[in-house]
Amino acid sequence: MRSYGFWVSMLGAAWVLGLIQLSLDISELTLRIFGSALFFGLFFLMPLLKDKAVLAFLNLAGLSVLAIFVFWPEADAALNLYPLLIFAIIAGKAVYRLPVKWAAVIGGVLIAGALSHSTAGDSGISPLFLVLFGFIVYAALALFRKSFILEDELQERNEALLSEYRKMKRRLLTDEQAARQEERTQIARDIHDSVGHKLTALLMQLEVFRMQADGETAEGLGDLKALAKESLEETRNAVKTLKHDEAGGVTAIIGLIRKLEAESFLRIQFSVKHGALSAPLGNEQMVIVYRGVQEALTNVMRHSPAREAEIVFEAPGTSIFRFTVSNKTSETVPFREGFGLSSMRERIEQAGGDFRAGPENGLFVVKGSLPLTVKESELE
Repeated sequence: MRSYGFWVSMLGAAWVLGLIQLSLDISELTLRIFGSALFFGLFFLMPLLKDKAVLAFLNLAGLSVLAIFVFWPEADAALNLYPLLIFAIIAGKAVYRLPVKWAAVIGGVLIAGALSHSTAGDSGISPLFLVLFGFIVYAALALFRKSFILEDELQERNEALLSEYRKMKRRLLTDEQAARQEERTQIARDIHDSVGHKLTALLMQLEVFRMQADGETAEGLGDLKALAKESLEETRNAVKTLKHDEAGGVTAIIGLIRKLEAESFLRIQFSVKHGALSAPLGNEQMVIVYRGVQEALTNVMRHSPAREAEIVFEAPGTSIFRFTVSNKTSETVPFREGFGLSSMRERIEQAGGDFRAGPENGLFVVKGSLPLTVKESELE
């Protein structure tokens, strides 16, 4: 946008100075001012024709004809070189916006118009000078187009490399998580097959000895059996935890934030309030919080132009845990929950919590709360 403003300023300055060099006769000045107004009206349409090559070509052809018409020299007119600057700017615009063949046509029209300045009337500009000027402008624009194409190709290559790097990084992360999960599953299987089976065998032997004993010996064996059974239950709980395949907890959420900041260029502010880190969340509740934050950040990437979000964890009192994800939004259409938010609502409500999502004071806010009561089913 700054570059466009610069070239518009240069074009306007050259145009004004060129008009000053012309006759101030009212009859001719009116036509030249009208042509100037039409020229700049068409020039300001160029950004709208960025992806429409045919219309851009016709527009630039009209600009060329108008520039030639407005600055057509008078008989015995003083030397006026400013139209050449205007022609050069139009030619540069054609090289920047159009294919090579169409840009060459615009260049031909401008060269013909420049030569007409030296042949019609006494403009004081030599045709040889115009030819040399045209070749110099052509060489400069050819070099510009070549460097522009190279820069564009380099940018596309860099974007392709960056995309490939992100894919590779995600693949490595996925492979690492799969390897870690496979290792955890193998450890859980080994514990189950070795420790679990041996504790089960110990329980059976203690029961046999308890049935054969009597008195204090039987009572002592009963206590040993209860202790062994408790150890077996704890071992089974540890195996279930190791085999759990869903991410959860504050550590996993911090990892998610780092990943999105690095790969998706999100700016995320993460705050923890009121003892949220020490809140006694169960495994299922931690997974719910993780998935809720993940879904909210996914919506930020899809719908928010600001590319930034704020995450707040808090546990006011001792009975509830609350998470909030908010981001700026400019959407004015009525809000409707998509599949992701609806699924999250259902999941949180099934866990006994509350879920809200929607626009609030220029922000899109996702709020979820869970009761801090560990269910017995999570301990089995």
